[in-house]
Amino acid sequence: MSDHDHPPETWAPVRRAAAAIASPIQQVLAVEATSGIVLLVATVAALVWANAAPASYEALWHTPIGAHVGPWTFERPLHFWVNDGLMTVFFFVVGLEIRREIYEGELASARQAALPLAAALGGMVAPALIFTALNAGREGAVAWAVPMATDIAFAVGVLTLLGARVAPSLRILLLALAVIDDIGSIVVIALFYSAGISGGGVALALAGIAAVLVMRAAGVRTPLLYVVPGVVVWSGLLVAGLHPTLAGVVLGLATPVRSWFGPSRFAAATQQHLDQLPEDDRPALLASLGEIERARREAVSPAERLVHALHPWVAFVAMPIFALANAGVALGGARFSGDHAWLFAGIVAGLVVGKPLGITAVSLLAARVGLARRSEDATPRGIVLVGIVGGIGFTMSLFIAQLAFPPGPLLDTAKLAILVGSGVAMLAGLAFGLATRARR
Repeated sequence: MSDHDHPPETWAPVRRAAAAIASPIQQVLAVEATSGIVLLVATVAALVWANAAPASYEALWHTPIGAHVGPWTFERPLHFWVNDGLMTVFFFVVGLEIRREIYEGELASARQAALPLAAALGGMVAPALIFTALNAGREGAVAWAVPMATDIAFAVGVLTLLGARVAPSLRILLLALAVIDDIGSIVVIALFYSAGISGGGVALALAGIAAVLVMRAAGVRTPLLYVVPGVVVWSGLLVAGLHPTLAGVVLGLATPVRSWFGPSRFAAATQQHLDQLPEDDRPALLASLGEIERARREAVSPAERLVHALHPWVAFVAMPIFALANAGVALGGARFSGDHAWLFAGIVAGLVVGKPLGITAVSLLAARVGLARRSEDATPRGIVLVGIVGGIGFTMSLFIAQLAFPPGPLLDTAKLAILVGSGVAMLAGLAFGLATRARR
C-alpha cells in the first residue's frame, strides 16, 4: 500500500497501530454472533453489579436527566432515557427492516411470507396460552405477552455458532419469523401495555407523522432533517399515553425504500463527472464532487443506508446498554411462592415449551395443508431447531415486563424467569443442533 492510499500529514507508525487495532474490531463486527456475545456480557455484568453493589446500580439508573428552559422543565431518570429514548432507535431499525422485508424481502409476497408468518403466529400464541393457563386469575396474569417475543441477536448467534450444520433456508426462516414477531410485539405493546390515550397527544403525533409524509413527498432525502418531526411524534405518543418508542417504528415504516440512482445509474453518473472533472476551476470541481457524492449516497435506498449505518450502533451500543439497565435482577428480590412461582413457571414454560411447540406445529401444519411452502432444506428437525432458539426472548421480553409491572418482587421474578428461560432455550438449541444436524 502506497503513501497515496492514506491522507496527507499522517504518521506511519501511528497509522499502523490504528490499523492493528481497527482490523480485529472490523473482523469482530462482521460476525453475527458477536452482538449476542456482547449482549450476554452486558447481562452478566448487570446481574453481578445488581447483586454485589445494589445501591450504586439503582442510584445510577435513577439519576435524573433533563432540561430546564425558563419555567419549563422536563426531567426523567436515566432508566427512562434508556428504555423510552435509546430504545426508540432500536425500534426505528426494526421498522426499517420490516419496511425493507415487505418491499423486497421475505414478506414481499403472501407466498414468501406464508411459512414465517405461520411460524411466528404459532410462536406467539402458544406461549401466551401456556402462560395464561398457569396464571389466569393470579397477580402476574398481566404479563401474558412476556414469553411471546424472540431476541434476534441471541437466536441468530446460536445458529451462527452451529455453523454449517444449519441450512441457509433455516437462517432466513428465523430472521423472517423474528421480523413478524417484532410486528406482533409492537401491536401488543400499543394495544395492551399503554396508558389511557390522550386526544391532544394523538393529535400532536399525527401532526408529526403528517410532516414526515409531506417532507417525503417533497423529495427530502436527508435523514437528519427528519429528526425534528420525529421528536414531535415521540413527544405526542408520550403525552398520549402510548409508548413513545413506537415513534421509531412509525418513522422506520415511513422511510423511502426505493433507491433514487441505483447501482447502474450511480456508475454512469459518476463516470460522466469523472470524465469531465475540472482541474483549475475549484467551484466547478466542488460542484462535480458534490454530484458524485449525491450519486453515491442515492445508489441505495434511504432505508437500506440507515439500516447499514445504525445496525452496528443498535447491536453493540443500544441493546447492551438496555441489557445493563434492565437485566440487573437482585436475586433476593425474586419470589418463588404463591403467585410469584406461577409467574416464574409461566414465563419459563412459555419460552422453553410454548415457543418451539407453536413454531414447529403451526409451520409444519401450514406446509402440510398447502398454505405455505417448505424448502427441502427446511426439514422438520430444522424447524424444531428454529423453534427452540426462538424461545430466546430476552430483549423484547424484558421490555414488555418493564411495561407490565412496576419495580418490585413481581418484576424481579419476571426478569429472572426471562433470563432462565432464555438461557435454557439457548443451551437446548445448541445441544439439539449439535446432536441432530449433520455437517453440511
